[in-house]
Amino acid sequence: MTPPPSTPAVAVLVPVHEQAAFLPRALGSLLAQDLLDFECVVVDDGSTDGPSVPDDPRVRLVRLPTNRGLGAALNTALDATTAPVVAYLPADDAWDAEHLSALLAALAGDSERDLAWSGVRWAGGETTDAPGDSGLQLVQVAHRRTGVRWPERDELEADDLELLLWHRFAARRSTGRVTCTWTDHPGQRSRAIRETCDGGLNVFRRRYRVATPLRLHSRDSGLTDEVALYGRFRDRPAPSGGLRVLLVGELAFNPERVLALEERGHRLFGLWTDDGLGAHTVGPLPFGHVTDVPTVAAARELDVDVVYGLLNWRAVPLAARVLRELPHLPFVWHFKEAPQACVRRGTWPDLAALCGGADEVLLATQEERDWLELALPGRLDPARTGVLDGDLPLAEWFAGERSPRLSDEDGAVHTAVLGRPLGVDADLLVRLGRAGVHVHLHGQVRDHGPAAGWAAAVREAQAQVDTVHVHPKVEQPDWVRVLSRYDAGWLHRFRSSNGGDLRRAVWDDLNAPARIPTYASAGLPMLQSTSPGSVVAAERLLGDSAVLYDGVDDLVARLHDRAGLDRAAKASQDGRMRFTFDAHVDRLVEVLERAVARRG
Repeated sequence: MTPPPSTPAVAVLVPVHEQAAFLPRALGSLLAQDLLDFECVVVDDGSTDGPSVPDDPRVRLVRLPTNRGLGAALNTALDATTAPVVAYLPADDAWDAEHLSALLAALAGDSERDLAWSGVRWAGGETTDAPGDSGLQLVQVAHRRTGVRWPERDELEADDLELLLWHRFAARRSTGRVTCTWTDHPGQRSRAIRETCDGGLNVFRRRYRVATPLRLHSRDSGLTDEVALYGRFRDRPAPSGGLRVLLVGELAFNPERVLALEERGHRLFGLWTDDGLGAHTVGPLPFGHVTDVPTVAAARELDVDVVYGLLNWRAVPLAARVLRELPHLPFVWHFKEAPQACVRRGTWPDLAALCGGADEVLLATQEERDWLELALPGRLDPARTGVLDGDLPLAEWFAGERSPRLSDEDGAVHTAVLGRPLGVDADLLVRLGRAGVHVHLHGQVRDHGPAAGWAAAVREAQAQVDTVHVHPKVEQPDWVRVLSRYDAGWLHRFRSSNGGDLRRAVWDDLNAPARIPTYASAGLPMLQSTSPGSVVAAERLLGDSAVLYDGVDDLVARLHDRAGLDRAAKASQDGRMRFTFDAHVDRLVEVLERAVARRG
């Protein structure tokens, strides 16, 4: 009788997606291990670059026809292997020769110990623990085979592997040695998720062409659950009878507003930028009936009535290209943020071409229009240039049930910061706390570049006062319920220095911050630093719903003026519907139709 084949000591799982150029290095480091008793399964997760594996009986390749995500790839490899210990070697990482033997030695001798990890070298140096704030990485870990499996895309995607699987292994041990390399490069999956790396929900969606609603957790901003968020929109009927509109660019923070166009019968197609940020929404959209168009060449073959180019600076190059290459189509250019960014990135000529060449132009604020008229004299035709904030939410998000105010319960003042806490530092938080003012930060506190100190500022303030609170971000269905608990909401904290001369204006002077409609949904007064003698769009937009303050002491006094806050709250509540897309969509349709009519 032929004896049964022996089971290898360790199974090595190698997920790969569009990283065929890295794979030989990874597999070369595997074949150089001083432990030879392994089996390896490489799972090609829907790549287009044709990864291959060396001719070694221990290494097998399994191909998935489409990208199904990290969890599905790892589960596929688990199912194809039998070894009692599982180790991970992402295609873009590498092991030292003694890596596997060190991990197995750390697991040996104690049957209760179920996970071991090695130290790692990475762009930030070397550590015997997790690299930076990223948690233990796949390349560092081996664990005993158990019945646990990785969550797949329909359940959860995350950069936090502790959240995905490691938390299932309580008894752990470090090898105490640095024996692997976690490679830092733009194509890393974790970088597509984390906002601190210019990633986020829509960067991830675009890279992996995810066509279904996502549940995505980022270490920077927490969980976004599109399954729950957009469930109410799932069964709405397909549009018919209206314009056929090609959306070009990205949809920013409030993408579901396009459903108001579909409700009016307009058929939408989407040609999306590949250069967006996490909050720059691109398709495939997890709601509605927008048909994605893969390329400008494919768009040329479409039967559409009008191009609607939008919305922020990262969409400018693509929109300008479509304007050049599809000149036969009527074109509406809708621009919000920010002309100064186009100057910095070298796309100012494209923006100028869009403003001068589109059949109709819409700009976010009157101040932005005035600035561009000064910067592009004679290029903006007043008869075809209008003002409309292009990133307003649907009115149905304003229909939630209000909550009791926290200040009615404890007598203190409670304020909210949504998104990035621009201008909020530790000194301010401490001074407010000592004056009885709470600050509740919702959403992304971590960031990169000049804003990298936010999390440290929050920690510094929390060590001194108990009035600084960090909460998850507030999704649209909860805007009214959560935000109505507060007395006021913070806008960007800055003081303008343009002195009334728009040629000196910066983006904060021209901007209509996306958080204004969010605060308005709950009728919150909004805190805006005064800028006497300067032109500031937000001050004009808010009117009586603003609480204008000159310095911290003045702000504290105004926040303790209950009657003044109530007047501002009433103004915000009474005027809130003007910050909904529904209030302006018919005007947008008129602009689209006018562009079509201009071409006869």
